[in-house]
Amino acid sequence: MQERLPELNKKLDAVRTSIAEVIVGQQALIDKLLNALLCNGHVLLEGVPGVAKTMMVNSMANALDASFNRLQFTPDLLPGDVVGTQIYRDGTFETERGPIFANLVLADEINRAPAKVQSALLEAMQEHQVTLGQQTHKLPEPFMVLATQNPIEQEGTYALPEAQVDRFIFKLIVDYPTMDEEHIILRRMAKTAPKVSVTQAASLEDILELRRHLDAIHVDEKIERYILRLVAATRDPSAYGLDELKGYIRFGASPRASIYLALAARGHALLRGGEFVVPDDVKAVLHDVVRHRIAISYRAEAEGLNSDAILERIVETVPVTE
Repeated sequence: MQERLPELNKKLDAVRTSIAEVIVGQQALIDKLLNALLCNGHVLLEGVPGVAKTMMVNSMANALDASFNRLQFTPDLLPGDVVGTQIYRDGTFETERGPIFANLVLADEINRAPAKVQSALLEAMQEHQVTLGQQTHKLPEPFMVLATQNPIEQEGTYALPEAQVDRFIFKLIVDYPTMDEEHIILRRMAKTAPKVSVTQAASLEDILELRRHLDAIHVDEKIERYILRLVAATRDPSAYGLDELKGYIRFGASPRASIYLALAARGHALLRGGEFVVPDDVKAVLHDVVRHRIAISYRAEAEGLNSDAILERIVETVPVTE
């Protein structure tokens, strides 16, 4: 297994290079998307329109030769438009598979669809399968949902159910590019037919093989205890000397946060070429894993605090070792 790892890491570097043929900057974000894919997780992307969220996902699919479908979520969307349906034809029911049957599925502006459509994704995200009628259909592997939401416009949107938000391994914030990066984007894209395709650099089999390497990365019990303390501090900050946060958190992160923190830390270690997890791996993924799993109070919002600021205070205070 270890003999293949250098070759697979070279392919990951080639994937990064391939995506960079179209996407300028955002290297850290690309690594986080690759980490989520290696961890068999799903991603919630939040950013203003025009920051290349769709193009980034499409480029990653092309670089891996993965099937890709884009779903534009709207208020009139039906569950069958996502997962598919059964059609009665010539005396029998035939299954019409929906766009969810792809390796990478982009759910664009997911918060514009009503709850019944959002909940149609739950089984697919958790079980990697879809039930149509009395038949269960397995989704292709690897399978990953990347959902986007616009943080600016709230009119005509529906808040995601907590059960669904908790199933995303990461919530990633897509920010504006720097001026120098935007200058490069301008030169590349201000054309009638800009380059939007990338070169295939790896295969889905490579991703599945890397997942087996990820499971073999060692997580020491001291690291596991550190992860548990970080998550526990979001539920009972006073127990860790964070009395000032008690009025800012309505409820803390679920046990799924601990699971995903350990998994994502393994992924971060793999992407940097490590064989075991260190505290910096945990800190590197903490915000992305936990920011959407804690609910802040109205008092925190009134004082201009968000979950990232609270997590930063927790990281500063909770000790790495007991």
